[in-house]
Parts: sequence; C-alpha cells; structure tokens
Amino acid sequence: MIYLLARFLLRPLFRIVFRPRVSGRHNVPDTGAFIIASNHLSFIDSMVIPLSSPRRVRYLAKDEYFTGRGVGGWATRNLFTALGAMPVQREASRAAQEALDTALGVLRAGEGFGIYPEGTRSRDGLLARGKTGVAWLALTAGCPVVPVGVVGTDRIQPVGARWPRPHRFSVTFGEPMTFPEHAGKARNGPARREVTDRIMEAIAELSGQEKAGWGAPRSAA
Repeated sequence: MIYLLARFLLRPLFRIVFRPRVSGRHNVPDTGAFIIASNHLSFIDSMVIPLSSPRRVRYLAKDEYFTGRGVGGWATRNLFTALGAMPVQREASRAAQEALDTALGVLRAGEGFGIYPEGTRSRDGLLARGKTGVAWLALTAGCPVVPVGVVGTDRIQPVGARWPRPHRFSVTFGEPMTFPEHAGKARNGPARREVTDRIMEAIAELSGQEKAGWGAPRSAA
C-alpha cells in the first residue's frame, strides 16, 4: 500500500519537475523475476528507475539512509522504504555476498531487482567495466536481465550534491537478455565474465557512454 501510494504521488511530480523521456517499458516482463541492470550516474537513479518501471523494482541501499535523524532522515527513510529499497551494511566482512543473497531472495519471490554492475556511480561520465555479481544473479536465478540506459540524472544530482535540481532525464529499457548457453555455470568465472560483458555492451548502447577500463575485448568463445 505504501509503495502504491508513493508511486501515485511521486510519478506525477517527477513528470512535472523533470519531464522524463521513458522508452521500452514493454521490455520489462509482465510476470516473474527479472533483473534491471543499469549504468549509474547519480544517487537519484534508484528513484527514477523504479518510478519509470511498469513493475516494482527492489534495490539495496546503504543502511545509513534508514538510520538518519531529524526531518531529513525521516524523509529519506520513508522515501526509500516506500520505493521498496532494502538496507545493506557495506562494511560487513561478507557484505558483497550477503547483498547478492538478499537480491537472490527477491528474485526467487518472483520480483524485480535492480543492480548497478559498475558497483559505484560514475564520476567522469564514462562507463566502467561491470563486476560479475550481475551474472551470478542471472545464472543462479535463471531469470532475464533487462539492460537500462539512464541519461541526464548526473545533471539533476551530481556526485556530492545534497539536493536535486530540475533537469530533463531519460530512461531506456532494453530488450530482455537470457543466457541459456551458460545455464548452471554461475560458479564459472569465464562464463560470468562473458555474461557481464554482454550486459555492459547492451547498457553502453542504450546510454551512449564511452567505456573506461574495459581492457581487452571479450572472447567470442
């Protein structure tokens, strides 16, 4: 109920303030688990993607967003909770695997989960090579990956900015990707690397970003 109320109130507000261009919504599966894999330009990406998606997308968020004090802390906590975000402790010794396990639980419940394969926001506008956690999730859960390209959110809330400012952005949902040839290979490093690189290639095409730190091209094998 809180989620539906948040979408009802926030989606019209986002349309008025930011005039977003959203395309490819039909590429998000109508039913079943799916992964949203997107580039990451701004803190606000975890709001604009769920509000642009036709289905609910769960994200992991730093636990600090749920423990803040005062009016600002209250607003942030309730906003993230309403959008379906889940707190994660980044400093824990097993934080990375625990985050993936939490994401896997979302997918096994038949819901959508959003991930930024780069691992962090881009500070120079370039697209970094993806980490292979997204491939582990896709191959373990056996669900489609919807690549997403976000453009313009870095102008709304650049890295380090405390508050957003009006600026137009776009969100493009690409065609779902599946990897039947790598079924059962979630623990295979080369398979995870190939799947991740294919997802990142799709994101690069949708976002129009230049690549940074990708190294040698992936093998076609």
